[in-house]
Amino acid sequence: MQVLPESRSTLAVYLINMDGAEDRLAVMNRETAAVGIAAERVPAVIGRNLSFPIPEFSELSYKILHGRRLKHGEVGCYLSHVECARRFLASDADLCLILEDDVSFQPDFLQTVDSAAKNSDAWDILRLTTVSRGRKFPFRKLTSGRSLSMALTREKGSGAYMINRKAARWITKRLVPMRLAYDIAFDLEFLSGLKGAFVTPLVASQDSEFESQIQANINAHKLPRWRYLTVLPYRTYLEVSRFLARSGLLLWHKLRNGQRIAT
Repeated sequence: MQVLPESRSTLAVYLINMDGAEDRLAVMNRETAAVGIAAERVPAVIGRNLSFPIPEFSELSYKILHGRRLKHGEVGCYLSHVECARRFLASDADLCLILEDDVSFQPDFLQTVDSAAKNSDAWDILRLTTVSRGRKFPFRKLTSGRSLSMALTREKGSGAYMINRKAARWITKRLVPMRLAYDIAFDLEFLSGLKGAFVTPLVASQDSEFESQIQANINAHKLPRWRYLTVLPYRTYLEVSRFLARSGLLLWHKLRNGQRIAT
C-alpha cells in the first residue's frame, strides 16, 4: 500500500501473476518500478486445478448468457480478480489498482492515477486499459493531457483498472458466482448503479510481447450457433441498457461541469 503524493489517498496495488510465469513477473516489476508503483503479487487462480462444480461458477448461466463451454483459464482469471477485490476490502486502503501481468505504462501513469484519486467522486470503477476501439466521450479534465471519459459501448479487457470500496463489494458479492467472462461482467457496473469511467488518452496498454493465457484456443469452447438464441437477446439487452445508462450519466456529468453537449 502506498500514499499518492498529491491526493494523499492510500492505494493498494495488486498484480495478478500465475505461478511459474517468472518472465512476465520480471517485466512487470520493471514496468511498475519505472512509474513509481509498488505492486503486491497475487498468485493467479489456476482454473484447471479446481474441482468442478464449484459455487463460484454457474456453468448453466455461463452457457445461456455467454454461449461458451467451461474454459478453465477464464474461470481462473475471473476468480483472481475477485480475490484482489477481497484483499482490498481486508486492507485499510482508500482505493485499489488491479493489474494483469501483460500491461505497460505511460510515463505519467502515477500522476494520472493520483489526479484520478482527487476526482474519485466521478467514478467507482476507472478503466486504464482496453482492447476495444470504441469512442470515449470526455467529461472532466484530469491533467493537461488526459481526461475522465465515458464509453457508451462495450469495452473488453481488464489489464489495469482502479476501484473504490463500493465497487469492490459489488465484485465480491454481486459478481459471484461467475456467469460471464470477467471483462464482460465488470463492464456492467451500470446495472447496479455504479459509475464507470475511462482515462483518455489511455495511460496504459495491454499490447504485450506475451501471448494471452486466456484467449488461446477460445473457439473450441464456443457452443453451437443455435445456443445464441439465448445469448444474442441478452447481449442486445445489455448494449441498450449500457447506452441508455451511460448516456444519462455522461449528460449529468457535462451539465454538472457546465460543458457544451457534443452532438
